[in-house]
Amino acid sequence: MPDARNVPPEPPDATDGGGLGAAEVAEKIGDHPVLHALGRIGLVSYGVVHLLIALLAARIALGDPGRADKAGALQALAATGFGRVLLWVVALGLVALVLWQLAEVLFGHRGLPLAQRVRRTAVDLAEAVVFGLLAKTAADVAADGGAQPSSKPVPSTILELPGGPFLLVLAGLGITAVAGYAVYRGLSEAFLRDLDLRGAGLRRSLLVMRLGRVGWPALGVAYGTSGVLLVVAAVRYDPTQPVGLDAGLKALGAQPFGQLLLLVLAAGLAVFGVYSLFDARHRAD
Repeated sequence: MPDARNVPPEPPDATDGGGLGAAEVAEKIGDHPVLHALGRIGLVSYGVVHLLIALLAARIALGDPGRADKAGALQALAATGFGRVLLWVVALGLVALVLWQLAEVLFGHRGLPLAQRVRRTAVDLAEAVVFGLLAKTAADVAADGGAQPSSKPVPSTILELPGGPFLLVLAGLGITAVAGYAVYRGLSEAFLRDLDLRGAGLRRSLLVMRLGRVGWPALGVAYGTSGVLLVVAAVRYDPTQPVGLDAGLKALGAQPFGQLLLLVLAAGLAVFGVYSLFDARHRAD
C-alpha cells in the first residue's frame, strides 16, 4: 500500500470547489470594488455629459447655432482648464461601466424567470453599447484635444455600405425602441430596480424617484427623435441628411412652439443628468 505522504496532491478541480473556474473568476472580477468604484465614476460622467447637452440644447433654443449632442458636450468639457485629463477619466469610468453592465448580463439575473431575464439582459446589453460608444467618443475627443472630429459621420458611412439604407433603418428602429423603453422605464419606475435606496432617507428617496420619472422620459424623447431621423435619412437615401441627437433637437426646435419644446426638453435632460448623479451614489452593487 503506497505511503500517503509520498503521493503528490492532485491539482484543484474547478468543478469541485477546490479552485475557481473561468466563470467564478469572471464573476469575482465583475464584483470587484475597484470596478464598481470606476463604474460609479462612469455614471457621474454620464450625468455630467447630459447636463452639458441640456445646457447646449437650451442655448440652441435661444438662438445659438452650436452642437447639442454627446460629442459637442465632450468638446465643451475639453475646452475647460483640465478638460483633456477629465475626458480620459470619463472614458476610463465609462469603460468600467461597460464591464459592470456586462457582469450584470452574465451573473446579475440568474434567479429571474426566463422572459424577465431575457428582457433585463437585453436592456443591460443596450446600455453597455451606449456607454461603450460614449467612452470611444470621449477618448477620441480627448486624443484630438477637443477639436471638431474630421471623420465622416457614422450614418453617412453606413449609407455608403452595401445594404446601407436597410442597416440604417434597423439602427434607427433600434434606437427608437430603446428610446421608447426609456420612456416606459421612467413612467413605470422600473429604474428603481437598479437602485439601493436603503438608508437614503424618505426625502432623498422621493427626490430620486421624481427625478427618474421626469428624466428617463425626457431622455427617451430626445433619442427617439434622433432614431426617427435615422429612418427618414435611410428611406430618402440621403447621406447628407443631418442625423443624430443634435439634428433631432434642432428639428424639434424648428417646429411650431419649437423653442418652448426645446427648453422643456433641455430641462428634462438636465433632470436626467442630476438623476444620474444620484444613480452613481445609490446604484445597487
